[in-house]
Amino acid sequence: MEETTMTQPRPETPTLDRVACPADLKALSDPELATLADELRAETISAVSETGGHLGSSLGVVELTVAIHAVFNTPFDKLIWDVGHQCYPHKILTERRGRIRTLRQKGGLSGFTKRSESEYDPFGAAHSSTSISAALGFATARDLGAATGDAIAVIGDGSISAGMAYEALNNAGSEKRRLFVILNDNEMSIAPPTGAMSTYLSELASTGPLHALKDLAEGFEKALPGPLREGAQRARHLVTGEHGSSGTLFEELGFDYIGPIDGHDVPQLLQILRAARTKATGPVLIHACTVKGKGYSPAELSDDCYHGVAKFDISTGKQQKSAPNAPQYTKVFGQTLTKLAESDSRICGVTAAMPGGTGLNIMGDRFPGRVFDVGIAEQHAVTFAAGLAASGMRPFCAIYSSFLQRGYDQVAHDVALQKLPVRFAIDRAGLVGADGPTHAGAFDIGFMGSLPNMTVMAAADEAELVHMVTTAAAFDEGPIAFRYPRGEGVGTDMPDTGRVLEIGKGRVVREGTRLALVSLGAHLSECLSAAEELEARGVSVTVADARFAKPLDTDLIGRLADNHEAVITVEQGAQGGFGAFVLHWLASTGRLDGTLKVRTMTLPDRFIDQAGPADMYADARLTAQDIVTTGLHVLGVETALLSATRG
Repeated sequence: MEETTMTQPRPETPTLDRVACPADLKALSDPELATLADELRAETISAVSETGGHLGSSLGVVELTVAIHAVFNTPFDKLIWDVGHQCYPHKILTERRGRIRTLRQKGGLSGFTKRSESEYDPFGAAHSSTSISAALGFATARDLGAATGDAIAVIGDGSISAGMAYEALNNAGSEKRRLFVILNDNEMSIAPPTGAMSTYLSELASTGPLHALKDLAEGFEKALPGPLREGAQRARHLVTGEHGSSGTLFEELGFDYIGPIDGHDVPQLLQILRAARTKATGPVLIHACTVKGKGYSPAELSDDCYHGVAKFDISTGKQQKSAPNAPQYTKVFGQTLTKLAESDSRICGVTAAMPGGTGLNIMGDRFPGRVFDVGIAEQHAVTFAAGLAASGMRPFCAIYSSFLQRGYDQVAHDVALQKLPVRFAIDRAGLVGADGPTHAGAFDIGFMGSLPNMTVMAAADEAELVHMVTTAAAFDEGPIAFRYPRGEGVGTDMPDTGRVLEIGKGRVVREGTRLALVSLGAHLSECLSAAEELEARGVSVTVADARFAKPLDTDLIGRLADNHEAVITVEQGAQGGFGAFVLHWLASTGRLDGTLKVRTMTLPDRFIDQAGPADMYADARLTAQDIVTTGLHVLGVETALLSATRG
């Protein structure tokens, strides 16, 4: 529906109003802290209804957030949220409530933890599975004399499955330093109606040794009714690997393991955390079971638990999503791949915990046996795809640009070195809006293009993406990648079927004589708009779509360089990418020895904070007007610089 501005009543929060910082929680009684959690949940829902963002995960940790800040002494104690999707309640309690309705907006609060934003964010995050490593770093610094207290890492059941988390657990267990890891397991919930578990744990917390908390949790588990008992056992076995053995995986790694416990029972959480804080001498793993979207029924009942939402109406949960004008790139990829898979049984898909985000769920619905979600494990995903390719399959490894960075060694060593035909579908290329710099696809052109044997394409529009998926499916000579942005296409006519593009060949989409604009990827529309304005100013412009960053279409680039006064390359990527490849070739062929003028337009050498994509590209000086300004300047045409007024 059309996006509209909606005024919604703010919740009444008398207890939360008494909290300006976490230290204020120390003056509240345990019942008041439980009331605070209810008000904090209401405030989080209210804020996200106005801004959009990651709601479900934040609602799932409200009680945990209150309990941690009530028991520990942040910011001296370091609280590290893995990924950071769930940090909104934390931000409200840590002196940012007055700005919480600027979440993910231009000039507002980040949607993730951010060191430069607050001393209560000791470690920035937006990629998963980093928290335990960082927490161990803080704990080690403390033991070496740094002015820091306890380190607490909060990590989800999905994130802890990643290899980096296990590397950190192994190291932390061997180091035996005092460290707290809270596993936020939102796969199930334990909510016994009598509150007996809370009573038992409260009693033990004040009298028993730390390891007895684990024994008690297991004993209570056996007394639960069948369905709850099975759920509790599943929760514990999910992360411990224990099936009748006397010790858990975490105990084997050197941790004291406590759980599973109810992550929404404030009194229970307070008792467990107080006991752990008082008694711990080494690393402790506290396993808390929570419900994603807890306390807001539209989120709890949604398939994705409102993981990421647009602005919404609180009373109904209905999101304010504008009607799309063109198909989403991600959907185009998924539909095209599925169509190709109908006639080629060798095509399969690999994703790292993002089947919906990458569009592979479309193929998965049709061909579930050929789509593999390997969890948050990009390194494994890449090498798994390499094994598939080595066996004669045609794997498409679909990973966001910024997440593919995590599997780069495997791309280089396991794929490119062996010249294996893995197809890399690189989603979220370029600037992505509200998720900000942590998710920006800025670097893949450079890091993929630098690898021998690699072919790199970039789609100028949604129709080109269809052709590039088709090209990749047919390409068996080595690894091939194609990048495309987040969001909807430009509204071009869509082909019924894709065609196989000639490798390393671009196209001229507009003929001119004086200035050549060479676009790679989805900024072609900006180049065409710039060409229109330049023509109106008397400058004849050629616009070319390079299609390939590697191999370069050297015939096309040479022809443009030889027949134009100036060449400008334009890309939605960082310095060291397509423009650098073009400059290198021009220099090596002597074309920079004469009068040819060349400019490269890339993302600047800095990270760009969140805003709408248009504002972010304006900040990067990559709009059509910036292209016009650069063109006029390089040609020496008298004009006021159009972008000078931006400051």
